[in-house]
Amino acid sequence: MKIRLEIDEGKEEEEIVIRCRELNEEVLQIQRAIQDVTGKKQRFVFYKGEKEYYLSLEDILFFETDEAGISAHTGNDIFQVKYKLYELEELLPKCFIRVSKSTILNANHIYSIDRNITSFSTVSFEKTHKQVYVSRRYYKTLKNYLEEKR
Repeated sequence: MKIRLEIDEGKEEEEIVIRCRELNEEVLQIQRAIQDVTGKKQRFVFYKGEKEYYLSLEDILFFETDEAGISAHTGNDIFQVKYKLYELEELLPKCFIRVSKSTILNANHIYSIDRNITSFSTVSFEKTHKQVYVSRRYYKTLKNYLEEKR
């Protein structure tokens, strides 16, 4: 694999291009790593009523499904998004992990996990009362990510 860096002072915005013969696991890992680094600054459009908000993904604690659609939770607010949960899974950086059928959380904001072997485990976030439940099915994935991150 060749890696080439080109500096163009005339560019207004950084651009990363990956050229490959085929989309294999190694290329996907490189793409995810780049998204992890750049995703912290990535902004999404969020909605509250008729108003649009442009927030950094870094501000989002978790996404969950509810009767109104998909909600994005920050420490003290709730916004709507116009994506399905499975679409968000593909768009979001690696730090966003599916933890139940209805929830994706930002692992960078986890404060504690109250583990329950027989049922759902509870994740708490720093500086907020909000919590999410991690199903047994997804607990191992979350735990593996947190151990990798150490």
